[in-house]
Amino acid sequence: MVLEGLEPKSVWQYFEEISQIPRGSGNEKRISDYLVEFAKKHQLEAIQDHALNVIIKKPGTPGYENAPAVILQGHMDMVCEKNKDTKHDFLKDPIHLKVNGDFIEAEGTTLGADNGIAIAYSLALLASEDIPHPPLEVVITTNEETGMEGAAELDASKLEGKILINMDSEAEGEFLVSCAGGARAHLVLKPEWIPGKKEGAVYSIQIRNLKGGHSGQEIDKGRGNANKMMGRILFDLQEKMSFNLISVNGGLKDNAIPREMDAIVQVSDNEVEKLTEVIDEWNEIFKNEYRTSDGDVNVRLELVRESTDEILSEETKRKVIDVLTLIPNGIQTMSMDMEGLVESSTNLGVVITDRESIQFISAVRSSVKTRKYAIINQIKRLADVVGAEFFTRGEYPAWQYTPHSKLRNLFVKIYEEKYGKKPSINAIHAGVECGFFAEKIEGIDMISIGPNMYDIHTPDERLSISSAKRTWEFLLAVLKEIK
Repeated sequence: MVLEGLEPKSVWQYFEEISQIPRGSGNEKRISDYLVEFAKKHQLEAIQDHALNVIIKKPGTPGYENAPAVILQGHMDMVCEKNKDTKHDFLKDPIHLKVNGDFIEAEGTTLGADNGIAIAYSLALLASEDIPHPPLEVVITTNEETGMEGAAELDASKLEGKILINMDSEAEGEFLVSCAGGARAHLVLKPEWIPGKKEGAVYSIQIRNLKGGHSGQEIDKGRGNANKMMGRILFDLQEKMSFNLISVNGGLKDNAIPREMDAIVQVSDNEVEKLTEVIDEWNEIFKNEYRTSDGDVNVRLELVRESTDEILSEETKRKVIDVLTLIPNGIQTMSMDMEGLVESSTNLGVVITDRESIQFISAVRSSVKTRKYAIINQIKRLADVVGAEFFTRGEYPAWQYTPHSKLRNLFVKIYEEKYGKKPSINAIHAGVECGFFAEKIEGIDMISIGPNMYDIHTPDERLSISSAKRTWEFLLAVLKEIK
């Protein structure tokens, strides 16, 4: 065993054991069956559902028989990424572990510590014979990394616990207590195409060199959204000169702040100088506005071709500019419970023009369900005004901050006793599975913890051995106190 000799022994034994089982998202049958077989081997009750989620139940140890049940929760799937020069088949090959100082790493692939450490902790507890604990309900879900489908499908009526410890965080000493819910909102225009003008060159207006970032974690950094910025440019052009619009395309992912945007326009020869002047003005405007967040931003003009066969009609052009100008974007509300936490936001992440449609795709987030729908309805109303189709997809619920949490108080108390300092109480403007449990189990008290992990979802992923040991010891101290 590569991890032999590391402490806690049982945790690393199971971590290495599950690392031998391919478990990429959508390929979880073997790991799910392994968990069921583990339960049978240890004479524990196991439930495996149609989504391959697994629930394993273990009674409380002597003295804890009547203690409240505790749900320990994580996910069994992992992100499968590898270096270009690494030969690895994630459908059949094990993860090749290695120890590098205080870290466990993988040979050229993702490690799967996200969320294999939760499985290892859970199995070590379930197999133990000398660790005091209340009744346990271990819930290991599927397809977390691709949209939390397992948690969405889980039948929570199979659970008795009202206390849940999620083990899918990546920073020791930071307790996660809230996350945003979200959805993808699609506004889709049906374009009207008309013949292009015989005279007039075609230019590409390009926004480049923005920093972008995750639309949840970096939405508060004030970074420029290329799609919205292009809306300002096109609106200004519409006010100052005559031009034809051919297409708008920007952004790659709806949950990423778009770094680039291109608008293809046609102008007559006598308008080229004016177009150049306006674009130069906007280049200076954006360099000033985003001098701190996006100091390298650049707006430029490039000749594409001398003519075009088709352009968008004036009505479609107006609608495109209206949508880019009016669609909500960025921070909408800040939390009143947690200083500095974004409560609600939306990100116009992707704009795509093709023959049949012009799509505007936004990632909407909020830790308050009603405010999430308020943003969605705002986009829906805009769609109605411009005569566009509207739909949502990929919705997931929020985990709203609970001002009074006995579980959080217990975690803080034990942490201060063990380490002589206060832990960090955090919330994230992104989604974790706790949102589904909050929706499914009335009155549930939850917290999310985990050891130090770095560069997750990449081949540089690594897990701190010493942090995993401390987090394990802390978890046991918490369970010992729940009677």
